[in-house]
Order: sequence, then structure tokens, then C-alpha cells
Amino acid sequence: MQGRGGCGWGRCGSPWALLPDAGLLMRPTFLLPPVLLLLLLGGSAGTVRGQERGQGPPKPFELLYNLGVEAFSAGDFQAAVRYLEQALTSRRRLREERLRCRLECGVRAPLGTARGGGPAWELRFLRALLERARCMGRCEREDEESRPVQHRAAASARVLSRSPADVRLDFGKRIPYSYLQQAYSQMNQMEKAAEAAYTFLMANPEHMAVPSPDGNTETESGAKLVDREAQPHLEHYREAIEYYEADDFQAAIKSFEQALKEYFKADKECRVLCEWSQSYRDYDHLAKTDGFYEVIAGLYSQRLICEHDCVRDLSTWPGQLSPIENFLPLHYDYLQFSYYQVGDYVKALECSRAYLLFHPDDEDVQDNVKFYESVLEESVDPQTIKAREDATMFMKRHKLESELIRSAVVNLDISYTEQNPWTHAGGEQEDTQVLSETGNRMAGTPEQSMGKQSVASLHRVTREGGPLLYSHVKFVYNSEQLNGTQRMLLDNVLSEEECRELQSMASRIMLAGSGYQGEVSPLTPNEKFEGATILRALKFGYEGRVPLKSARLFYDISEKARKIVESYFMLNSTLYFSFTHLVCRTPLSDQPQNRDDLSHPIHADNCFLDSDTNECWKEFPLAARDYSAILYMNEDFEGGEFIFTGMDSQTVTASIKPKCGRMVSFSSGRENPHGVKAVTKGQRCAVALWFTLDPLYRELERLQADEMIRQWTHEQSINPKDEL
Repeated sequence: MQGRGGCGWGRCGSPWALLPDAGLLMRPTFLLPPVLLLLLLGGSAGTVRGQERGQGPPKPFELLYNLGVEAFSAGDFQAAVRYLEQALTSRRRLREERLRCRLECGVRAPLGTARGGGPAWELRFLRALLERARCMGRCEREDEESRPVQHRAAASARVLSRSPADVRLDFGKRIPYSYLQQAYSQMNQMEKAAEAAYTFLMANPEHMAVPSPDGNTETESGAKLVDREAQPHLEHYREAIEYYEADDFQAAIKSFEQALKEYFKADKECRVLCEWSQSYRDYDHLAKTDGFYEVIAGLYSQRLICEHDCVRDLSTWPGQLSPIENFLPLHYDYLQFSYYQVGDYVKALECSRAYLLFHPDDEDVQDNVKFYESVLEESVDPQTIKAREDATMFMKRHKLESELIRSAVVNLDISYTEQNPWTHAGGEQEDTQVLSETGNRMAGTPEQSMGKQSVASLHRVTREGGPLLYSHVKFVYNSEQLNGTQRMLLDNVLSEEECRELQSMASRIMLAGSGYQGEVSPLTPNEKFEGATILRALKFGYEGRVPLKSARLFYDISEKARKIVESYFMLNSTLYFSFTHLVCRTPLSDQPQNRDDLSHPIHADNCFLDSDTNECWKEFPLAARDYSAILYMNEDFEGGEFIFTGMDSQTVTASIKPKCGRMVSFSSGRENPHGVKAVTKGQRCAVALWFTLDPLYRELERLQADEMIRQWTHEQSINPKDEL
């Protein structure tokens, strides 16, 4: 298990893994892991913002970025910081100027004024179109001409080490911040290094370094670290969820309303910037079309598709492949319950009706609407209370866009497949929160759903004892027998043959310290630590470097464990993978067998354990973990017992000896501190699994692995399990 001494935030690795041509760069010899920088912070948090509006014209950010990378490679960290910060500012200002031009020209030359019938209508529309083009052309020329001649000349004459397309890709991955945190640390500007690292890691959780022991994301002066690329609508949404979970419904309402305000602002900007895009799909197809109207309609349809996809872009957390499920509708669902809690039934009804615009067949929300109507009917006519205007206008436009795009796909042969952004995974609605399970919040009313468990298992009821799903799996101990809560121990989850096959594969795919910045002994200096992720195993399988059957076995047994955990703990919402890791621990040859250190120090999986204060501090994304499981592959070693302890990290409450096919599972919070005793002889191997109830924090590599399995299944027209 990973916690205070290990990979607490998921798939770990050095930010160097994402630096272009990292092997050619001069790597600092005393570089600190990014998040450990937080331990050294002092004074006020400092963020170099570079040139702000009014401090001079922007320079080409592609050129500045390449200059910064070159300076970094040469060891000139001061110049690297200067160029990289200027590149970030230049790119930000360029976006602002593009937005300003589009918005101002939209007001000065609105296309909607060219209305009316008759042959003159097309001429009026053409005049409006030409005026819009003239306005935007003039605006952009002014922006271009404001750049210093020497910089424009340099940008055109210089052969950039990375192409503009590659630079844009790096910015999308926040690679400049990875360079910045390295450069700032070399300059001993630790606060700025920490903030750059924090910004990079928020969009690249798979590169999380070892977290600080207390999980602190504040400076010693108390200043909070800032994600410099944070999207306001997502930040307010996360804040609102935290208030909602804490039953602070007034604060939740304020944050959800602000999140919606920021969402619609971001949606407008996203749509405007679609006019900027020059990479519309099927451009070659459109260029070959002879018809005048077909070309015009095709170009506009491509822009419309770009605008239509904004709903997906705005629902996707940085660093994630998939959008947050049901993102926009959830705002209204949470709001309807929050408004109910503060006694504002009119707004609760408005929000319920808004949610039904997205999911008109949701029976639970339909029941909520009936309840609100019954409460309000004595004081107001409920039928006069309509769905919120922001949701109504949004859905009208979204449905019309869908209709037009479908027409373009059919009539213009444009390739586009629309996915329903409001559908939950698998096309199923999330299980609802039943009032009888939440303390009967609406006392005196019929039991009905007044809020969904859509994120992080809100108000989750802890239960256990559900079916194990597989007849060969043997139940051993429950929570009471393990002297704790939300714990279980099973045997026979794997067969002897499966254990041998996994061990054989592990010996060929593991990396020393995999996920721990390449450190051979990240948890104790007395043992060698090796590991491999699910994606690495599948890639090796598809490349023929290990049997594909073995790689698929790793994939399938982890899915088997997930289903067992979800069923046994009687979870009423989907359990997702947070991290999947095959790990082995081997004592170093020169170590005594009577060691008293721990192979893995005592920790909790979703918070930073402080045994001195009896606290466990939560920070996202680590806090998103809900359940953990360890599936053991062998027993031919000495030591290595898994132990549960009390919050003092000293009192052992249960000890488990690993063996092939044995699985221990437990909730990931402060109620289950645990660790691993020293491995004194042989090699101890296991599959370590962490799960989350929040789809926002699903494992990135797992999603990629799922896609590989789907593609392989489609290509071979067989079920991968048939080969096992």
C-alpha cells in the first residue's frame, strides 16, 4: 500500500518523464521531488505572472518557449525562467486578444441583423458577413503589428527546436511548469518551484511524486498554493461538493451558483474561440467540393461541431481523458436538494425542472417535483414556476445544434459521432440517495430521493456482507473479526496456476521503484522495490514481450477484485479504479534478517496520518480514494505480514500472513491505518488496488487499458477472457 512513505496520490513518476528530449538535458543532481518542496516553504507564496496587460506587446510564445527550453538545457536557469514565464504570459494574452476581437466584432457587426425576405436578404447577409470579416481582420492585424519587428522577424527566420504544433501540445500538458519547477528549485526559489510543481501535477496526477508526510499544500506562512491554470467553473464545483458533503448547504448553494455562472462564461469563450480554429476536421474533403453552398455549409458545420463539443471540453478535468459524467445536470440536482434544505422550495422546484430538461425520464426527480408542488400549491400556482432560464436556453441551443449537425452528417458526408454528454457510464443512472439511509432528512414526508450520490458517495452508508460473486472465493474474516471497521479477508481469489503465471510475467515487466521516481528503495533502505502498471503489462503483451494471456490475466483479476469489493461492501454506486499496481519487495543481500523496520510505514490510503495529533489530513486527489485491496501472489518468503494498527501507528489490531490467492480489502480512510512488516527473506509480490466512487478521479492508465482491450476484442471478434 502507498501512503506517507509511498505513492500516496496514484501513479507516481518524475515530471522529467514528460520533458521533451529529457535525456539530452542537464538534470540537476540535488533536485527535490516536487511535492516535497512544500516542506521547505517559507515567507509568502510568490507567483511570477510575467507581463500583464499594458506592460508591452506580447511576443511569440512558441519562440519564447523554445528559447526557455534551450536555456534550461544549457543550465542557464535564470534565463529559462524568464523566457518560460514570458511564454506563458504571451500565450495567455494572445488568447485574451483573440477573445476580445471576436466579442467586440460580434457586437459591432452582428450577423443576426441581416433578416428579412426577398432577394435582398442575401445581400444584407453578405454585407454583415463582410463587415464581420473586416472588423476581425483589422483587429487581428493591429494585434500582429503591435508585436516588435525584431521578434516577428526572429519568429519567422529562426528554425524552432520544437514546431508550433509540438509547443501547443506541451502547453496543453502543462510541460512549461515542469521545466519551471526544476529551474526555480535550482535557483533556490522554493515557493515558486512548489507552485509550478503544483500546477503541473494538477493536470498530470500520474506524475505525482512522493507527497509530504502531512499532505500540506500551504506555505509555512499559511499562504495556499495556487494552480495557475485552474479553471474557475471546475474549482467552484469542487468547492461546492465539499460544502455539500459537510451539510453546509448555504455555502454549497453559493458555490454551485458561482460554478454555473463561470461555466456559462467559459462556454461562451469556448464557442468564440472556435472561430479561431484553423484545424477543422474533413478540411480536405470540403476543399474538393465544387458547390458554393456545400462549401459554406460544410465550413459552418465544422465550426458548429467545435462549438457543440465545448460541453465535453468544459466537463473534462485537466489530465483526464473522459469528462465528468453528467457534469452540468448535476449542478441543478445538487442545487435542488440544497435549496430544499434551506427551505427555498420555489428555487428547489426550478432546479428540479431544470434537471429534467436533461433527463426527462428520471423518476426520482419527477417524484421530487411532485413533492415541491404539493408543498407550494397552497401559496402559489406551481405551474407558474418554470425550469431555470439558464438551463432552458442552453438546452434549446444544444438540441438545435444536434439537429443541424445530424443534417450535415447526412447531407454533406461529414464524419462525426455525437455522444450524449448527460448519460452516466454504461447508460445507467446513478443509484439515488434514499432518505431512509440518510437520517430521514425530510421528516414527515414520504421516503423519496432528494439528491443523487453522483460524486464521491455523498452520505455513504457503510455496510458489508454482500455476496462474493464467485463460488470458489472463500470468506475468512469480516470487520469485527479483524478488530476494525470496513475490513474483510478472503482466500482463493486466485488459483495456484494464476499466481505462478502472474509471478512469471512480473519478473519480465517490473521496473525498480516503478512509480516512485525510479528509486530502488523508496519505502525502506533495506529492501528493493519493483512494480508495474496495468498499461505497461498490456503493452508488453501486445508487443509479444510477455504472453498476452498473462497480461490479460493481470487486467481481469484486478477487475474481478473490483467487483468483489463493490459487492461485499454493498456499495450503491459504481466503484472505479484509482490506481492498479503490481509490486514486489525483496530484502537487499547485505541486510540482517532480524530487522525491526517496516517494509511499508504505517499510513492511511486517502489522507496523511499524523499519529502525534490523532489526525489524518485530506487533500485531493489522494482524498478521492474510497476502498483499497491487496491481492497476494505468493507465500514463499519470510516476514512481510500486512498489519492494521490504531491511529497511534503502534497498536497492532490485526496481522495477516500473505499467501497465493489471499485478498485483504478495506475502506481507505483514517479508520484503517496499515503497513507491512519487514520482508527478511525471499520476494513478496502482490497486486495493489485502490478504488474511488468519484469518476473524476478514475485512473488514466486504466481508461487507456480499457480502450486497448476493446480494440483488441473488436479486431479479433472474441472475448479476451476466452483465452484465459
